[in-house]
Amino acid sequence: MPVDPPTNQSEVRSALLADRERTTARIATRSRDLDHVVAAATLVATDDEHDPEGSTIAFDRAQLIAVLGQARQHAAEVDDAIARVDAGTYGTCVRCGEPISAERLAARPAASTCITCASVPRR
Repeated sequence: MPVDPPTNQSEVRSALLADRERTTARIATRSRDLDHVVAAATLVATDDEHDPEGSTIAFDRAQLIAVLGQARQHAAEVDDAIARVDAGTYGTCVRCGEPISAERLAARPAASTCITCASVPRR
């Protein structure tokens, strides 16, 4: 069932701030998780190449680094969206200047491009 996007700039900003807060909490949690994995790896003499548990530790660390990077990227996208709300340009594609559809904004509130521009690779 599609979710309707917020209808006014105040609602949009509030929704984005809530998203930013959730993302910040996710970053903090994943950072702690990563710290625990790194600390656990330093407490045990593992050799990733020869220890059967070593590859699990390396995989967990790599996965957490990737998830943390994605969360940080999302936080930056949300911050950019909040800046566009404040500038009065939210909902306008930053590449072509056309409106971003309500459906796209409902699915991706921090979207900065219309679906057409999003499907075209940057040069």
